[in-house]
Amino acid sequence: MRDSVIEVAGTKLGYREAGGAGATVLFLHGAAGAAWDPLLDQLSGGYRVLAPEHPGFGRGQVPDWMMSVGDVAFFYLDLMQALDLRNVHLVGHGLGGWIAAEIAIRNTARLASLALLAPAGVEAREAMFDDIFAWTAEEFARRQFHDPRLAQEWQQAQAKLDIDIALQNRTALARLGWNPRMHNPQLPYWLHRIDVPTLLVWGEDDQVVPFACHKPFKRDIRHAELLALPKSGHALPIERAHEVGARLAAFFRGAKG
Repeated sequence: MRDSVIEVAGTKLGYREAGGAGATVLFLHGAAGAAWDPLLDQLSGGYRVLAPEHPGFGRGQVPDWMMSVGDVAFFYLDLMQALDLRNVHLVGHGLGGWIAAEIAIRNTARLASLALLAPAGVEAREAMFDDIFAWTAEEFARRQFHDPRLAQEWQQAQAKLDIDIALQNRTALARLGWNPRMHNPQLPYWLHRIDVPTLLVWGEDDQVVPFACHKPFKRDIRHAELLALPKSGHALPIERAHEVGARLAAFFRGAKG
């Protein structure tokens, strides 16, 4: 795994890269911040995996231009152009899934496929989002996982992180998802514009982005596939890395063909 920095449109972006033998997978992380989760290790065995840290997260200042997830989507379109990425398998988890969807409704010219892992961005009437900004650290961890043991281990690991990074991540998240909470009411109207093979992956016990939220995505994205995972929470790149990685690899092969 290699750490790199690139400047795009006046903003410096850090990203991690591994693999390199196959097609490019661009992975966009969730609300908890950037991490090299087991899913990325698995994917890097067959693909070049790029995992950026979103603008404003980590130790980076929130850019003046970043007022919405749509702004970040345009930024990543510029990033793909700057790196001359083509036939990209775009994968986003949670907040990153929301960003990925906003990228795809704007321009899919550089994409080979789209995989949304429990994306935020669209609410379902029967399963409204809870207030993520009101959760304690303990509740945030508990809601990430179906397995309480994994939740406890993850919380302990998070507690060791630099407090400045944790606060910066929360500040950046608030810029993107404060009002309305973690969704864009306009996004459902434009999901029909996504014209690349799309895979939805959701844990049936997700307590961050409820499982029922898959319905607008499945309805409005043409030919979208759904992988529903029982006994699984929101932290798919950790809790169900093996199953998700295997399904993604098969999906990427099919999308290429």
